[in-house]
Amino acid sequence: MARKYTNSNPNKISSQDLLIIAGAVVLIATIYLLASKFTYGIGFPLDDSWIHQTYARSLALRGEWAFRPGVLSAGSTAPLWSALLALGFLISLSPYIWTYLLGAVTLFALAVVCEWAVRKLIDSYRPRFPWVGFFFAFEWHLAWASMSGMETLLHGLIVTTVLVLLMTNTPRYLTLGLLTGLAAWVRPDGLTLLGPVLMPILFNQQDTRSRLTSITQYLIGFGSLFVPYLLFNLAIGGTPMPNTFYAKQAEYVDWQALPITNRLGQMFLQLLVGPSLVLLPGVIGWLLKSVRQKMWGSLAALIWCAGYFGLYVSRLPVYQHGRYIMPAMPVFFLFGLLAFAEFDKGKLFARYHWIAQTAWRASVIMLVISFIVLGSRSYARDVAVIESEMVVTAKWAAENIPPDALIAAHDIGALGYFDHHELIDLAGLISPDVIPFIRDEPQLANYLDQRGADYLIAFPEFYPLMVKRADAVFVTNSAITLTFDQNNMVVYLWKSP
Repeated sequence: MARKYTNSNPNKISSQDLLIIAGAVVLIATIYLLASKFTYGIGFPLDDSWIHQTYARSLALRGEWAFRPGVLSAGSTAPLWSALLALGFLISLSPYIWTYLLGAVTLFALAVVCEWAVRKLIDSYRPRFPWVGFFFAFEWHLAWASMSGMETLLHGLIVTTVLVLLMTNTPRYLTLGLLTGLAAWVRPDGLTLLGPVLMPILFNQQDTRSRLTSITQYLIGFGSLFVPYLLFNLAIGGTPMPNTFYAKQAEYVDWQALPITNRLGQMFLQLLVGPSLVLLPGVIGWLLKSVRQKMWGSLAALIWCAGYFGLYVSRLPVYQHGRYIMPAMPVFFLFGLLAFAEFDKGKLFARYHWIAQTAWRASVIMLVISFIVLGSRSYARDVAVIESEMVVTAKWAAENIPPDALIAAHDIGALGYFDHHELIDLAGLISPDVIPFIRDEPQLANYLDQRGADYLIAFPEFYPLMVKRADAVFVTNSAITLTFDQNNMVVYLWKSP
């Protein structure tokens, strides 16, 4: 049976261990930012990062939850993340320094939680060097997320904390409820934690009264934060969830029509690129152990992880290094490392055990080191594309488009931050009325005519029919984008019939 939760911790993480993990986080963050600086410049690898910065600036400077001054909108998927970013504007460290600092602190906290989890669950793991925490600090998906300016890793930290507490059989159900409610403030899919928390309660508690008491504690904690979240969205946008919750699903209907084998293949390609490939046998091993020993917390975490991957692969594309499934990656990696830590001190292959042990260690170390280079290069290129396309375009629009012009655009993040024109958001984040026909170009064109749009800003392949009705007035001519065989972003003069 799984060990019961106890307040004692014979494998306490020392201050030296914390310093080592912190040093690893600082080192990887520095490597990523230097790679970005010398490739093109400092920035963010996603246009969505600038959406959060825009909401944060508005909240800090004007006290408004708005993308455009005076116009309340529910276009931020992560209210808590945007609010944390707002602190940076109050102390004049935004948009860059404060955002990178938040990401680094989150990565450090995640690495510490996972280091603690392995010490708690594996008796034989008493390392002189905190290699589990070191692994998480250097894992390239997580490093990329920490420097992305997005809420992804914060969500992963909260999710991982909840699941680790379940795996260690904590009785603190009120705390678990609060964390689940908090997760929803970071991303709506925090609601998926309801299932894995309720499962161990049903199996671990001995009688109906204990189960009802535990569930009540959990729901009180959850409801105390989730109900205000619903009211917040209703007050701002008129719907219980942020606009992005509905817009993304409508936009990627073509992805949802692909054969499931294609979607799963793309997901595993993103998930297993890196050290995670050699951890896969460990994930399977930990699953088998959890089933044999009826470790309900671990089983609940494993089921949640599989369900989370399945949920996203069914609804949203697995692109940009699998950023939508990144919150589940730490738990996936943790399963493999738990099995590895147990195997490392075992004698499964008797006197030949050291051979498998050495091969596994060498593979993990080699891949972690290799992807320090490959991951930082990918990050730098992603930043370069956003900076040379979206940011350059936004700054050009601010300087060259008449101030009273109405602009229609698909990527509004950098435009929202660097430009101040009125916008029609073709992705539906701040213009939810386009969501019903978000992929219907004729209807979108009619909508632009009705609204009196003056300019269209987009990559040509996004709207091949609509751009035929417009004249190009500016092209970024970014050589970086062209090296990926992609088109540059174009500013079009929209021509009404």
